[in-house]
This record gives sequence, structure tokens and C-alpha cells, in this order.
Amino acid sequence: MMSQVRRTFSLLNQRACSWSWFRSSSSSRLLTDSGSTGLVLQSQSTDVYQNLALEDWIDANVDLQGCGVLLLWRNQPAVVIGRHQNPWTECNLPAMRRAGISLARRRSGGGTVFHDLGNLNLTFFASKKAYDRQRNLKVVTEALRRLCPGLDVQATDRFDIILNGCYKISGTASRLSRKSSYHHCTLLHSADRSALSSVLRPSCPGIQSNATPSVPSPVANLIDHAPSLQWEELLDALVQQYNREFGLRSSSTLIDPSDESMFPGVGQMEAELRSWDWIFGKTPKFSVETQLELTDQQTPAHRSAHLRMEVKSGRIESCQLDVPADWLPVQLSGELSGVLLGERFCPHRAAAAFSALLRSESGESYKRLHHLCDAVLTAMG
Repeated sequence: MMSQVRRTFSLLNQRACSWSWFRSSSSSRLLTDSGSTGLVLQSQSTDVYQNLALEDWIDANVDLQGCGVLLLWRNQPAVVIGRHQNPWTECNLPAMRRAGISLARRRSGGGTVFHDLGNLNLTFFASKKAYDRQRNLKVVTEALRRLCPGLDVQATDRFDIILNGCYKISGTASRLSRKSSYHHCTLLHSADRSALSSVLRPSCPGIQSNATPSVPSPVANLIDHAPSLQWEELLDALVQQYNREFGLRSSSTLIDPSDESMFPGVGQMEAELRSWDWIFGKTPKFSVETQLELTDQQTPAHRSAHLRMEVKSGRIESCQLDVPADWLPVQLSGELSGVLLGERFCPHRAAAAFSALLRSESGESYKRLHHLCDAVLTAMG
């Protein structure tokens, strides 16, 4: 038997827009709202990859001609970069690894954002013809004004939302397909700003790239200026304003984005979003050029090596190490460069590649080669 969700989306695809069937993931009862022309979904997952995969599933499987969907979701701590960005220039990967913070690449453009449970994400799905970011942001700003009349919130020409004329509380990105569109934005309610500032900084020095850079802005949480604003009342106000703006009568429906019976094929979409080839391999080609400090007990004076790499699809395409010949034989520095060719631009993979080379050396050569390997790994973030 076709699942309730398939029946609902079948109605979408027939453009009936009557939402006669939809199953909440928390119960099997059917929700009826025969007069609405839109749907509000709230994800029960806090996994960034599951929620991004759900966005992809709706974009790929739902005919949005004449209909709209609002998806509300939030994640455990994660950094999300835009489709055309370089993670090594956008975020502090070592700090993220230490803190257990996930890295994800979304399919829309735009800049890098930090997510945690104090950040709300809203995704507005519509037909390409009905794509209107200013109208979507109006839903957010009007909801906030109704909740907290004392807040000065404005949408900008860059499609951000600014509080009190200077603090960014919402960033935005979008994706246009042949017939459909989605526009998603963040909304900082009570995010950990110290974590945000510590992870949104470059991992590696000396990167040159044509990847889309983020534009830093001072940020604030809503509760910094409206301490009594509760999470649930914020959600309710946004749903009410969405209905008001688009003339709907939709209530929020809880869903599980990992449920294959409801969203067939979503697991494969999630697996792709989790993969190294997507997160790192989709980085636009870039180069790294930096100086590596070389010091040891035998040569206390400052010495340095010059490192240059070309990285394509996340893999090292060329590597050149210029090391003073009196500090390390040219043959060894050349062998070190050689073992990196074709490897992922990743300190863990590079360390594994270095290990065999290090086993072949001993004494002072081993110490200096080991020091140089460590310097290269540090430069790779």
C-alpha cells in the first residue's frame, strides 16, 4: 500500500493542493486540511546530513507548481558551507575535530554558517516562478515584530536579517532548479556564539582560490535582546505568519527525514552528503603556498622551507618542497613531496603516507624528516 506521505506528495504532483492525507511520524492518525495550498513540516532529526537530504528529496520529488512547503529544522553543532566554498579557508577543521563538530556542504550557494540547537533553519520551497526571497524573509521579520514589538529587525539587500541596524541574526542561501526553488535561512535564537567564533576561521595559511568567500558580520542571538522569547512561541509565530502571508491554513507536522517508507531514496541522498568526495572533493581547485619553520637542537638559528601545492577535487595534484640542502638532503624532501601526489589533502591520509618514508630513516635524518612531515601536516589543517 502506498504510504500516507507518498499519497500526500502524489496530491502535490497532481496539483490538487488539498492535503487530504499526511501521517505524522509520532502517530498514525491522518491530518486533514482540505482548504490549504501549502504544507508546514518540522523535522524531528537534529542530524545535519539527514535534514539536508530531506531538502534534496523535496526539491527532487515534489511538483511545487502552485503549492508551497515550509520546512523547519535544527541541528546538533555543525558547520555548513556553501556549494562552491573551500572548507579549509572557511572553518577551523582541527578545532572542529577536537569538539566533535560536523562539517557539511549544502547544495545551495552562499556563505558558511554555524548550526546548533539554538539556531533555527527555515526552508521555503516553491515553484521557480513563485521564488521570492524578500517575501519569505518578510514572514520572519513580521513574525518577530508581532512577538517582540520592541525589536528592530530588517531584511537587507543581501537577503540577511539585521537586528538593531548592525547585528546579523539570519543568513540566507537558495537553489533554483528547472521548475522548482528553495530558499533557506538561519535564525539565531540562542546559539553558542563562542563556538561560532572559534570554528569560523581558516584552517590553513596561504590558500589561493576562486571559491566563494564568506562575508564576516557581527552576529547576535534574539534572546540577547528579547530574553523572554521562548523557542516554541517563536516556532508558532513563524507558522502563523507563513499561513498569514500565503493565505494558508497549515499546521506544523512532525516528520522523520530518515524514514525511507515516507521518503524513498532519502538514505542514498544522505550518504552522498556525508561522503568525503562531496564535502571535500567538491572544493574548487586551489593552491597552497606557505613557509614552514625548520628548527632543531642542531640548528637553533631560524631556517625555513617553502611549500607549494596544487589541489584539485580535494586531492594533491602537485607538490613542491624547497628545503635547505644543508638541513635535509634534496632526495629526502623530494621523496616526501612524491608520496603526497594523488593523496587527499588531509592530514590523516598524509600522515599515513609519510609513515613508510619515516621508517626508512634513522638518526638525525629521521628527526629532521619527522619535523618536516609535522610542519606539512600542520599546514594542511
